[in-house]
Amino acid sequence: MRGLAILFLYNLLGIAGNKLLHVPLPGNVLGMMLLTVSLLAGWVKLAWLEESAQFLLKHMMLFFAPTIVGVIVYFGDIGAQWLPIVANLFVSTAAVLAVTGWVTGKLAARHEEEGDRV
Repeated sequence: MRGLAILFLYNLLGIAGNKLLHVPLPGNVLGMMLLTVSLLAGWVKLAWLEESAQFLLKHMMLFFAPTIVGVIVYFGDIGAQWLPIVANLFVSTAAVLAVTGWVTGKLAARHEEEGDRV
């Protein structure tokens, strides 16, 4: 029970941080970042969270139920628009791969230049 309370607390802290500080990250992501920092700093022990985390992982399918129901509800629309959806998947995947490769190449080149100067 303590682990679930800690997880909810960090989720609430992340949401509050997002609303109060206008951080451009979703509240749940901010909360997970705060939890990670707390775990690494030793303020929160992993043993405190393990049982609750395992329970949530075991029942994770419940969290996807709304998405599955949404797909079932809009199955006809998805079927009618399958070609644009598939094309969008391929184009967006290719764009992500290209940008990731470009950024990695730039970072690797900069790292090699800094290595030559040392």
